[in-house]
Amino acid sequence: MEEDNNNKAAAGRESVPSAANKRGTLDMDASGSKDVKSVKDFGEINMKKQHQRQTETLLGRLHLQEKLQQKLSPADFLKVGPPVKQDNEVSEKDLAYTFLQRLMMLDYRARYIPVRQDRPEVSNSTPAREIVTDDTDDDDFDAFCSPNSDFDQSNLKTHVHPMDVQMAVFHCSDSFFKQNMITKLSQCQYALPLLVPDPVTMDIECPLWTFKQIRKTWKITEMKDDTNTVTMKSMPICKAETPMVSFLRLGSPSLSKSQLMNTLINERHNTFFHRNCPGSTKSRHLMDGVAEIAWYCPAGKPNDAFTDCIAFCNLHGDALSFEKQCEILTDKSSVNVVLVPTLEKNDKISAVISALYKCAKPLICLIADSDGGAVQMKKGKYKMGLNNRSQSEVSEELRKIIGKILSASHSFFQLESMNDVSGIKVDEEDTVCRKGKSAAMKIVELLQGIEVSKIKDTYLPCQGQLWKEWSKIHKELYRLKGNIENDKDQKEQKLKEKRQEQVTVSFSKPMKMFIESLSTLSGNEKDYFLKWIQILIDALSTDDLSSILQTYDTKWAEVLALKKKHDKTELLKEKQTELDKISTKLQSATFGLEHIFREMGQIYEAHASLQKLTKRGPTDWSKYPELVAELMISGHPMELMDGDAGHVPLTWISSLLEEVIKKLGDKRVFVLSVLGIQSSGKSTMLNAMFGLQFAVSAGRCTKGAFMQLVEVSEEIKKNFKFDYVLVVDTEGLRALELEGNATLHHDNELATFVVGLGNMTLINIFGENPAEMQDVLQIVVQAFMRMKKIKLSPSCVFVHQNVTDIGAAEKNMDGKRRLQEKLDDMAKLAAKEEGCDAEFFSDVIAFDVQKDVKYFAQLWEGSPPMAPPNPGYSESVQELKTIILSKAKECAGIPLSHFRSKIQDLWKALMNEQFVFSFKNTLEIAVYRKLEVKYGNWTWKLRSNMLDIENELHTEIQNRKRDTVELTYLNEKCNITFGEIKKEMKNYFDADRDKDMLVQWRGRFEDKIKDFRDELVKGVKRKLEEVIQQKKACKKLDDKKTEFENNLLQKSKELAHKLKDQAKNDQELEKQFNSVWSGLVRQLTADTKPIEDINYDEDQSTVLQELGFEWSLVKDCKISGKYKTMSHAGDYADYVSLTTKIKNFFKGPFQDEEQPLIRYLIDDVEKQTIDQIKQRPVASRGYSLSYLQEVANTVKQKVTEFELKRKYSLKKEFTVDLSLYVFHRAWTWLSECHKEFKMNNDAHSYVDSKKMQYYRVFQNFCKGSSSAVVLGELICDKLKSAVFEAVSNKVAKDLTDTMKSSFPAFNGNRSNLEKHVLKSLAKKGDFDSFITYIQQPRNQTETYIREEVQKYISTNKGKETGVKILRKNLDDIKNLVSLDLYNATDNVKASSGDPDMWMKEFSNLLQDNLTFNTICCKNFSDLSSFDFLKEEIEKGLDSIVKELRSLSLDEMDKFRMKPDQILIDQLCNCCWVKCPFCAAVCTNTLKDHSPDKHNVPFHRPAGITGIHWKGTNELDIDFCTTSVASDISFFPSHDSEVSIPFKEYHKGGEKYASWEITPDESKLAYWKWFVCKFRNELENHYKMKFQGRGEIPSAWKNHDEQEAIDSLDKL
Repeated sequence: MEEDNNNKAAAGRESVPSAANKRGTLDMDASGSKDVKSVKDFGEINMKKQHQRQTETLLGRLHLQEKLQQKLSPADFLKVGPPVKQDNEVSEKDLAYTFLQRLMMLDYRARYIPVRQDRPEVSNSTPAREIVTDDTDDDDFDAFCSPNSDFDQSNLKTHVHPMDVQMAVFHCSDSFFKQNMITKLSQCQYALPLLVPDPVTMDIECPLWTFKQIRKTWKITEMKDDTNTVTMKSMPICKAETPMVSFLRLGSPSLSKSQLMNTLINERHNTFFHRNCPGSTKSRHLMDGVAEIAWYCPAGKPNDAFTDCIAFCNLHGDALSFEKQCEILTDKSSVNVVLVPTLEKNDKISAVISALYKCAKPLICLIADSDGGAVQMKKGKYKMGLNNRSQSEVSEELRKIIGKILSASHSFFQLESMNDVSGIKVDEEDTVCRKGKSAAMKIVELLQGIEVSKIKDTYLPCQGQLWKEWSKIHKELYRLKGNIENDKDQKEQKLKEKRQEQVTVSFSKPMKMFIESLSTLSGNEKDYFLKWIQILIDALSTDDLSSILQTYDTKWAEVLALKKKHDKTELLKEKQTELDKISTKLQSATFGLEHIFREMGQIYEAHASLQKLTKRGPTDWSKYPELVAELMISGHPMELMDGDAGHVPLTWISSLLEEVIKKLGDKRVFVLSVLGIQSSGKSTMLNAMFGLQFAVSAGRCTKGAFMQLVEVSEEIKKNFKFDYVLVVDTEGLRALELEGNATLHHDNELATFVVGLGNMTLINIFGENPAEMQDVLQIVVQAFMRMKKIKLSPSCVFVHQNVTDIGAAEKNMDGKRRLQEKLDDMAKLAAKEEGCDAEFFSDVIAFDVQKDVKYFAQLWEGSPPMAPPNPGYSESVQELKTIILSKAKECAGIPLSHFRSKIQDLWKALMNEQFVFSFKNTLEIAVYRKLEVKYGNWTWKLRSNMLDIENELHTEIQNRKRDTVELTYLNEKCNITFGEIKKEMKNYFDADRDKDMLVQWRGRFEDKIKDFRDELVKGVKRKLEEVIQQKKACKKLDDKKTEFENNLLQKSKELAHKLKDQAKNDQELEKQFNSVWSGLVRQLTADTKPIEDINYDEDQSTVLQELGFEWSLVKDCKISGKYKTMSHAGDYADYVSLTTKIKNFFKGPFQDEEQPLIRYLIDDVEKQTIDQIKQRPVASRGYSLSYLQEVANTVKQKVTEFELKRKYSLKKEFTVDLSLYVFHRAWTWLSECHKEFKMNNDAHSYVDSKKMQYYRVFQNFCKGSSSAVVLGELICDKLKSAVFEAVSNKVAKDLTDTMKSSFPAFNGNRSNLEKHVLKSLAKKGDFDSFITYIQQPRNQTETYIREEVQKYISTNKGKETGVKILRKNLDDIKNLVSLDLYNATDNVKASSGDPDMWMKEFSNLLQDNLTFNTICCKNFSDLSSFDFLKEEIEKGLDSIVKELRSLSLDEMDKFRMKPDQILIDQLCNCCWVKCPFCAAVCTNTLKDHSPDKHNVPFHRPAGITGIHWKGTNELDIDFCTTSVASDISFFPSHDSEVSIPFKEYHKGGEKYASWEITPDESKLAYWKWFVCKFRNELENHYKMKFQGRGEIPSAWKNHDEQEAIDSLDKL
C-alpha cells in the first residue's frame, strides 16, 4: 500500500513530496541563499494547505466533518443498535460507522468493506473504454498496441482507501474511543499506529495512551541443559521490553515491504495492510508518515518463527520524506531493515544507508533490483538481493538473519520509552490525562512494594474477612437451631459487631484519596483517573498472576488426568487440595477497580446499617451511591454479587439503583442474564455484541455477577418497549468435576439468582464436551424449574461456542437432538429435586430447540496467540443479537425500580434452603396491595350506589308504591355505575405501569367485582323484601292508624268546639284534654292487645332448664359472669372433666393442642348460632322463645359432636356457659329488632305517641285557628319526621363516604386496616382488648371501626364535616319540598281542586323522596286558601330546617343507615382465616382469594395465643417467620407421631399448605414489645410462663411503645 508511490502516474499529491525533497536538497547545497529557502518554505505551506484540503474532502466523503472537533466517544457505540450489515455493500457515507461497528465485533474484515457505487465517478477500478472506429485492421492493431495516454483520468475518482477510513476514524475519535479502537485492532491481530502525523498541523504524535489496555501473552522457548524450556509471560504491552525490528523504505521499489513483513509475522493474516489487499487503491491520504507497530508472540511450539516476543515496526511511505519518524525508529530499534530499489553511491538513498551502516545498530539492506542471497558485509551488517526470488524464500532467509542477530546481545524497546523522545507529542502528556494519572499515581504509590493480597487486607479491610464473616453469620440466620429467637438475637448482635468493626477500619488513606478524586475531578479527568487506576493496579498484580496461572494450569491438568483414570487414591485428594490452595492464592492475587467499588459498597453498608452520621468530604458515605451511579450510567460494569463472599450487598445495590433512577428516571430495562462456565467466552461474546467492557482475560478471576447498562439507540428504540438493556454477566461458575458440593451450591445459587433477574437468559456452552455441558445444564434447568414455581417466566437461548464445523446442518441437527435429550433428562431430575412434575424441558419453560439454540464458530482463526478472530464468530454474534432483539421485541422489560425489588426478593429467598417456599415477590405484593386498594374503591363505589338505590326503593316501599323487588330491576338500576367501574378496571389493567404483573389477577378480579355486585344486589333485595314483609305485616295496623288519626282529629275538633268558651288558659285546656284522652285511647284500641317486652333473663333460664340443666347450675353460671369472656379465655382446663383414664392420657398439664380446638368450637358455635338467630323474622313478626330454644339445641348438639372426637369430656358448665355466651351475644340484635317490631305493630304505643300532636290540634281549634293553620301543623309534624329520617340516612351515607376516602384506616386495603387496629391497641394499652383481638380478630376490628367512627364524629373536624354534610342535605331536601309544595298548590289551583286533591297531589310529589303518609282532609273541607296553607307549611318547614340544622351527629344514630355498620360491611367482608402457627389473621382483601395463598405481613410469637412447648408450661416465643428459616420441627396435629421440619411446613396438610409464610428475620418490634409489656398478664391469662425454651430474648426489652407502633409502617 505504502509502495503505491512508485507509480508516478498516480502522482496527484505524491509528486509534491518529491518536489519538496528536491528543494530540500537544494537548501542543503546552498544554505546561505534566502531565495532558495523562501522557495522551500512556500512549498511546505502549499503542501500543508493542499493536505488540509484533501483531509476535508476525505472527511466529507465519510460524513465525519463535524467529528474532527466533536469527537466520537465510547458512548456513541455503547448502545444497542440494529444488527450490523455483513455482506451487503455500503454507501460511502456509512463506511466509517460500518467499519467501527464491525471492528467492535472483532470482525477483521472491517478493513475490506465493499462500497456501493452511489455515483458513477466513484470507482474501485478504472472503467473500460469503448472505442469504435472505421479504420482498417492494420490501423486497429496499431491502436491496440498504442499506450492509453489519450484517456482523460481527470474526472475519475476512486473509492476511499481502507486505511484512510481507519485513520480518519482514528483522528475523529476522543482518546477513550481511540483506546477502544486500538485495543480491538490489536485483538484482530492488526498493526497499530505508533507515530501519527496530525492531519491538520502535520505534527507527529505518539498515541501511547491508546496502547494501555492491550495485554499480550506469549511463551518463551529457551535451551536449558539440552532441553527446551517453555515459560509463559503475560503483561500489558506498554510494559513489555522486547527487541524491535524497524522496516523502512527508501525510494519506490517494486516490492511491497508490508507484504514481506506479514510473511515474517503471520503468513495467513495481513497484519500490515499492503497494496495487494482487497480494496487497496493507488490514492491514499492519511497513511504516509504513519509508523505502525505489531508484536510477534510465540506459542512455545517448535514451528514458532521466533522464540521470544518481537516488535515489528513499519514506516509507511518513503522514509526520505519523513526524516523525524525515520530518526526515531532507527534510534529505538534493535535491528533496522531497509528496502531500497537499488544501491548506488552519491544519491540521497546511499547517504541514509551509509549513515545506518556506520551506526552500531544491526542493519539488513534489502535491494530490489539485485540478485543473490544474503551477505554479511561485517558484523551485524547484511545486504540481500530480492530480484528473481520468491517471497517465501526471502522471508525465510530474513527470519534466520533476524533470529541470529537477536540471539546475541541487543537493545530492547519499551513503548513507555516514547515519553522520552523529543520533537513529538505524546498523547499521555495531555493536561487532562496527566491530571487523572497524577491522582491515580498518588494512590498507587501507597500500594507499591506490597503483596497484592496484603494490599487488600491493609487498605480494603471492609470487604475481606469482615464481610465474609458477616455474610456467613447472615446466612446462618436462615439455619437457626435450638432456642431460635435467642439464637437469632445473638446472631443479629454479632452482625452489628461486624458492621461496627467495618466502620472502625473504614476510610483507609487510599480509599479517601480515591473517593476525593472521584468527587472532585471533572468528567474527562475522572474518566482518565479511573482508567489509570485500573492500568496501574493491573500492573501491580501482573507478575504474581502469570506465575500462579501457570502453576494452576499444570495442577489442573494433573487432576484431570487422574480423574480420567478414575483414580480415587490419596494422590487425587492431595492434588485437589493443592489445586484449592492455588485457587485461593489466585483469588487473593486478583486486584482490580471492582475491589475498590466493593470496598465503597461495604463502607456504605456498614455505616448505613448502624445509621452513622455523615460528614463532608471523602468520608461522607451517604454520597457513595450517587458517585457510582454516574459511572454505571456511563457504562461501567458494577458488581451485583460478590462471588468471594458469596453474597449480594443488598443495601448498597438498592441505594445505587435508586440513584440511577433519580438520574435517569425509572426507565424500563430488558434484563439479559448470561450463564456459563468460567473462561467459556461469555464476556468476549458480550463485548463483541454490545461493545461492553467486561474483563475478558483469563487472569481476571473475580467471581460473582456484574451488571452493565446499555442504552437502546434512537434508530431502533421505536421498535421496543424498553429504554435500556441491562446485561448481567456471571463470573466464577466452575466445571463440577474439579469442585465439591460447596461450589455446586454456590453455582446453583448464582444461576438461580441471575436466571430470576433476567427477562432472558443466555446459556453459554463452550465446546462439545458433554460432561461440561451436563454440569451447566443441571444448574440451569433447576434454576428455570424454580422460576416456574414462583411464577417468573424468562425466555432462554442456548449458545454453543467453539463448535468445529458450524456449517454441517446434519451435525447441528444431531447436536440439537442431543441437547434436547439432555435438557429433558435434566428437567426430570430437577422436577424430582424440586418436588413437581415435568417430563420435558418444554414443560418448565417455553423452548423450541430449532429456534433457541445458536451454534458459534471458534473464536480464533488458527492457534493463538497470533491467530486473528474468526470472521464467522462475528457473524454468529450478529445472528445471536438478531435472535435476542427479536425476542426482546415481545417483552416490555421491567422498570429499574422493579429490578431493584427483584434483586432483594430473589436474594432473600436464596438464603433459604427452600427457595421456592421462601420467595416473596415484594414488588408483586406491593402491586397486589395497590390493586386491593383499587378494588376497595371500586366495591365502595358500587356499595355507595346500591345504598342510594336502597334508600330510594325503601322510600317507595314505605309509601306503599312498591310491593316487589326483582333482581333484574336492581341490576338495571346499578348498571350505569357497574359499567363505569368495568371501564375503570379495564383502563387500570391496560394502562397501569405494572400492567404486565397485573395481568395474572385480571380475570379473577373481574369475576370478583361481578360476584360482589351480584352479592350486593341480592343483599339489597333481601333487605328490601324484609321491609316489604314488615309493611305487609303492618298493613292492618297502618289501616287502623289512618282510622285512629281521623278519629283523633275529629274528636279533638269536637272537644275543642265544645270547650272553646269554657277554658280560660292552657293549663285548663290540658286538663280537659287529658280527661277525655285516656277514654278515647281505650275506645280506639279496645280490640287490640299490647305487645309485651322481652323477659330475656327468665327465658334463658327456662330454655336451659328444659334442656335438662339444674336451675342452681344455671343461676351460678349467670352470677359468675365467666361466660361473657368465654371466647378469649386463656385456659379451658377448668371446663374439662378429667377421669383417671383421661389423666393418664395427658400425663401433665392439659394439652397445648386442645386449647385452640376448644376455642375454635366456641367461635364456630357462636358464628353458627348468631347466623341462625339473624335469619329469624324478629323485626317483622316479633320475638319468640323458640328462637332461644333452637340456639340452645344447636349448642348442645355441637358440644356432643366435639366430645365424640376427643378423648375427654366437657363439664355441664361448659354447655351452660356457651349457651349463655351465645344468648349474651345475640341480645343486642334481638332487642333492637323487637323494639322495631313493637314500634311498627303495637297500636297502644302508636296511639300514645300521637298524644302531644293531637293536643296541639285541639289547642289550635280552641284558639279559633283556621283549618289551614291546623292542617299545616299536622303536615309539618309528618314532614319533620320524614325529613329527619331522610337527612339522617343521607348524612350517614355521605359521612361514611367522607371517612372512607379521607380516614387513613379506612381508605386502604385490609392490611392497612390491620395496621391501624394494632396501633390503636398499642395506644389504648388495654390487655383485654388485645386478647379479644388475638382470639376474635373480627370482633375487635368491628369494635375498632365503631370506636373510630364515634371518635371521628366527636372531634372538631368530624363535627364540622358532619355539620356541612347535614346542612347541605337539609338545604337539598328543603328545596325539594318547597318545589313540591309550589307545584302541588299551582296544579290544584289551576284545576280548582279541593283539599283532598291538594293532599293527594302534594303527597305524590313528596313520596318520590320522603316517607310521607297522607292525611285525611274530611275535617278540613272548609279550607279555602291553598296559598295560605302553602305559607303555613313553608313557615313550619323553615322552623323544621332551623331546628334540624342544630342537630348533633349523635342524635342521628336511631335510623336505618349507620356509618359504622356501612364501614363494617365494606371493610370486614374479607378473609379471616388464621395462621396455623401464630393465629395471625390473613389480610387479603378478598374473602375467597384462591388460588392465592393466605398471607399476613405481620406474624407474631406463637405464645401470645397460649401455644407452649409440649409437656411443659413454657410459652412458645418463636415467630413462625423465624421458625420456617430454622432447623426445628413441629407436629402438624395433636395426635401426630411424625414431626415435620418447619422449612417444609406446607407438607403438614391443607391448613398449612394454604398459607404462604416466608422468612422475614422477624424485624417487627411490635409483638416483641407486646410480649415484654404484658408478660405478667399473658402468664396469668394462660397459666404458663415465659421461661426455659420460652425465655424472652433480652434485646426484645429494648423496644418501646413508639418503636413498636413505628415498626408497623415499615411493612
